[in-house]
Amino acid sequence: MRLPQFEYFAPRTLEEALSLLKEQGEGARVMAGGTDVMVKMTHGLLKPKAIIALQEIEGLEGIRFNAEEGLTIGATARLAEVTSHPDILKHYPALAHSVQVMANVEVRNMGTVAGNLCNAAPSADSAPPLIAMEAKVTLASLNGERLLPLEQFFRGPGLTAMEPGEVMTSIHVPPPPPKSGASYLRISGRCGVDIAAVGVGVMSVFNGHACKDARIVLGAVAPIPMRATQTEGLMRGQAWTQELIEKGGDQAAEESKPISDVRASADWRKRMVAVLTRRALEEAHQRASQG
Repeated sequence: MRLPQFEYFAPRTLEEALSLLKEQGEGARVMAGGTDVMVKMTHGLLKPKAIIALQEIEGLEGIRFNAEEGLTIGATARLAEVTSHPDILKHYPALAHSVQVMANVEVRNMGTVAGNLCNAAPSADSAPPLIAMEAKVTLASLNGERLLPLEQFFRGPGLTAMEPGEVMTSIHVPPPPPKSGASYLRISGRCGVDIAAVGVGVMSVFNGHACKDARIVLGAVAPIPMRATQTEGLMRGQAWTQELIEKGGDQAAEESKPISDVRASADWRKRMVAVLTRRALEEAHQRASQG
């Protein structure tokens, strides 16, 4: 299918991009890597009158980390850069893994974390670990910037909390708490490069042999990436045992709200939530023990 006709803009500054977005109105779409936008256009699912590309804007491509402030990923930083960044590999291995298992090499060389989030697919691989690690996103408009917890960003499949005229400029992840570990695991019903049928992100904090805190986020089993809050409450303050891990997996499966589709049945997804949650809890504990 041929692409629809559209105007293409490559602004050099964020202010120019935001002005263009306002001028072009509802028919304009912002593009970072283009791996989602171009596919939708190719299949006739998106017919914008204007594309505003962000790649030429200086400062949006960076990845920065320090121990006091944490990690900042710019909107145009490529997925491949995230997977190989030494600070991310050292301090945020769950995030690095979530990006490494996303799509294929070609997509990771073009796509961005910001694009993965803004596409707002329930199966977005980067969302569960980032929400589990309490990430926030910076949204900019001509009226200024606002910082929004990523957990509040998703409103439904393909729907976000971004207002008209806003652009996501960065993702911020706080420093990992002491004695903490994180994990992201996913499974597809068909093949490794397919969209996740189930994804589980976990961040656990420990106090000796007890689970001080836990954040568990499920992907592809609800309209948005969802916190398994009842499971978190079950884990919090409890002695870390195999029995607790088993109960955590079962409770997470009960909380999930999957549907049956071409990728997997709802029943299979529930069973995989239990399995992956247990494995993610174990991996998070192992990483916390090594820290």
